[in-house]
Amino acid sequence: MSTFLLTLIVVGVVIAAMAIGVMFGRKPIGGSCGGLGAVGLECEGGCEKPCPKRLAKMKAQAEQQS
Repeated sequence: MSTFLLTLIVVGVVIAAMAIGVMFGRKPIGGSCGGLGAVGLECEGGCEKPCPKRLAKMKAQAEQQS
């Protein structure tokens, strides 16, 4: 029984530690915009429509080249 209680307490502490960001109102973990594009690979996942952040970056690059 003591092993169960110890395990329950440890799991509870781990869950509370993971929720610290939520407790302080921080933004949840999100995916990156561009993914492999950050290392020079273009849209390996077959994305047809880039996210707004990536689209703005692509427009800025196109303007610099013109």
